[in-house]
Amino acid sequence: MKFPHESLVAWQRADDLFISVHLLSKKKFPADERFALTSQTRRAAFSVAANIVEGRARKHDRERAQFLRIAWGSLAEVSYCLHAAKRLGYLTASDHDAIEREVKAAAAPLFGLLKQAEGNLEPKPTGT
Repeated sequence: MKFPHESLVAWQRADDLFISVHLLSKKKFPADERFALTSQTRRAAFSVAANIVEGRARKHDRERAQFLRIAWGSLAEVSYCLHAAKRLGYLTASDHDAIEREVKAAAAPLFGLLKQAEGNLEPKPTGT
């Protein structure tokens, strides 16, 4: 049985990003960052894919959009964690550029999904 999220390009790219971030941080981040930047970066990357999955499983567009917004925020967090790792000297410019390309590759379809979900929402009534 295939789950509905598995056909989403946004999820596929987020899943690839999570694996890449995990492997890169394992290889490049120092041991003393294990419970700090390493953990935070991995959890943020995991959150992107996991929130796409949870959003896809939701019945209502408002809920779906909320989980996609969380995924978007987590993707921004991943980007910042990678920026911090570069500034701290854990990643070379080349390593950082390569993983940031994956972040951007995940961002485009996620943004499209988010806009689609938000576009399906009825405007909230204004209190007049």
